[in-house]
Parts: sequence; structure tokens; C-alpha cells
Amino acid sequence: MNDDTLGAFNVADLREIARRRLPKGIFEFVDRGAEDEVSLRNNRTAFEGIRLRPRVLADVSQRSQEITLFGHRQKMPIAIAPTGAAGIMWHEGEIALARAAAAAGIPFTLATGSLTAMERVVARAGGRIWFQLYMYADRSLSYQLVERAKSAGLEALVVTVDSPVFSNREYNLRNGFTIPLSYTPRNVADVLRHPRWLAGVWMRYLLTTGMPRYENYPEAVKSSISARPMGRALKLNDSLTWEDVRVLRKLWPRTLMVKGVLRPQDAALAADSGADAVIVSNHGGRVVDGAVAPIEVLPKIVDAVGKRMTVMVDSGFRRGTDVVKALALGANAVLIGRATLYGTAAAGEAGAARAISIFRDEIDRTLALLGCAGIAALNREYLALPPGAPGA
Repeated sequence: MNDDTLGAFNVADLREIARRRLPKGIFEFVDRGAEDEVSLRNNRTAFEGIRLRPRVLADVSQRSQEITLFGHRQKMPIAIAPTGAAGIMWHEGEIALARAAAAAGIPFTLATGSLTAMERVVARAGGRIWFQLYMYADRSLSYQLVERAKSAGLEALVVTVDSPVFSNREYNLRNGFTIPLSYTPRNVADVLRHPRWLAGVWMRYLLTTGMPRYENYPEAVKSSISARPMGRALKLNDSLTWEDVRVLRKLWPRTLMVKGVLRPQDAALAADSGADAVIVSNHGGRVVDGAVAPIEVLPKIVDAVGKRMTVMVDSGFRRGTDVVKALALGANAVLIGRATLYGTAAAGEAGAARAISIFRDEIDRTLALLGCAGIAALNREYLALPPGAPGA
């Protein structure tokens, strides 16, 4: 086995390694979607409906994946999406994932629901770090996090707007997945069947820093987190409006992104409210079930606001071909979530780096086979879109 590949030649291989290594409840927290998982499946099906139209006899000997994103040159057109509880997949998994991103020269987004404090991630990983923010019913708690992220020197604020309430993830309830883990006979047996995870993650926390906590939650509620089901200790804000985005624009002096947009009208309102970017996203199929796939609505959103702001997209990306399709539809960059989290769960920093390298190699190969020498030259002429799709 080549140490660099970890025996994984695609993201599906990393997923399988992660599945074997993690207790079931933790793996399903990463892997699954909301309710009947229609959105989760549709995210993949939508990619399959978009076909590539290669050019031939085009000189592709000098290929480049470089893009400029918010004034920074980077060698790949991707960033790492916020994924909660990376630190329960691997000891200090947020640091491992951030280091892999920094080594690749791409941004890493730290989730509010991370187990490692933002200040520690900045100190230990370096690189370009963004912070994902939820708005809570008590807005002052969210504003505290904004000030903290500002003081920590984070590059950008990513405001998630698609979750006014907690979504229905029935598998979490069945598995009793909490921080700390529920000590039911079933869960204890499951954990004992995964001794590498038990020793390398859980016991390592207990022997060093104690029971894991959500270290980026406001200080006033940190102490209550460990005894409650994941994500239930803080109430999300179901009264948010675009005025809240305008307030955040005043509070945050750096790049501001709005994540969770699926309609051109909302993207336009984000631009009107002062956001620098939108992330077209259905939360990886983890919020409302039956939602449209982001790749389906991406063209209309690009057409609506692409000249006013940066447009990025996430949800369902597993191959370099997926990334190329999104860029050809007009996205400025793609955020990768589960794929790099599978890598982190499989082998920490090395696994995250392997996931990134898989995308790098697949994007490069796809560009060559498509007859396109660079990201800047991609457009919808390289695609055959489903009937009725924008631009079809």
C-alpha cells in the first residue's frame, strides 16, 4: 500500500475506511441526511444529469486550477466547508483538517459546533480560516462569537441562514448520539467494537483535556452542553430577517458570506444587504428534506447576482468532475464538506490531505479530458444540461 494514498483511490474509499473506524452513531452523524433523505440522494442524482461535452485536439499541456478568491490566489478552486464535530471523528480533528487545507493553500471553515476553540485552531494550523456562524434566539450570544472571531483574526464570516429550527435527523435520536455519548448498552457495545477510535479519540480527550465540549459556543452555555443532546442546548433563531444580515455587515469588517441560499431572489437580497458572497447550499441534505439540489439552481443564481458578488456552492460533491461542472455553470469556487470529513475520520491530517489530493488529481484529469486548459476558460458550452435546466 502506498502511504500517500492510504489505500483510498477515491472519496468512496475514504468513506468506507471512515465507516469501519467510527462507531455507528458517529459515522451516521456525518454520512446521513434529514428524514427520508430525498435531498441527500437528489444532490447526487442532479450531478449525474449534467453531462460533459469535451473538445478535442485542444492544447491542454499547460493546465491550471488556480483561481482568485476574495483577493487571494489559490492553486485549487475549492474550500473546506464547515462540518460540525470534526473533533469527534479524530482527536482535534478541526486542527488536522485545517492543517491539510493550509498545506494545500485553500481556506478552511471552522464550524460553530466544533470541539476545538477557534483561537487554538488559528495557533496550531495557520492558513486561511473562515468561521461559520449560527444566529441564536438570543442574538447577543451570536454577536459574542462575531467579536471573538474578529479578535482571533479569522478571514471571513459565513452566516448559515437555512436553519431557523433544528432539522429532523431521526438516526441521531435512534443512535442516542450526544456529547458525551449516551452510555446505553447498545452504544457501549458499539464503541467497544471500535478500539482504535476509543483509544485514539475518546480516551485521549478524557486523559488530556477531559470530556469534549463545544469550545466555540458562548461561555455562558458551554458548561451545559456536555449533558444535552447534540445541538439542543442553544435555540436557533426563527425570527431572522435580512435586517440581521445588515447588522452583521456593520459588525463584521471582513468578508461576509451568506450560506444556504437556493433562490435567485434571496441571493439578490443577500447582495443588497451587503454580503460579499452567497453559498448555494441545501446543507448537504441535512435540513429540509425534498429540497432542490444546489447544482440545479446554481445557473439561475449566477445569472442573477454573479456580476455583483462571489457565488460558491456546496452539497453532494464527491468527484472532481462534480467540481468542474459547478465551475462551468459559473460558480467561483466549491466548498467540500463530507468528503474531507471522511478523510479526517479515516486518518486525521493525512486523510484530509488525501481527500484534497483526490479532488486535485480528478479536477486536473477532467480539465485535460475536457479539452480545457484552465478554470477561467470553463463555461456552459462544455456541458449538456438536462431538458428544462437554465441554459439547456
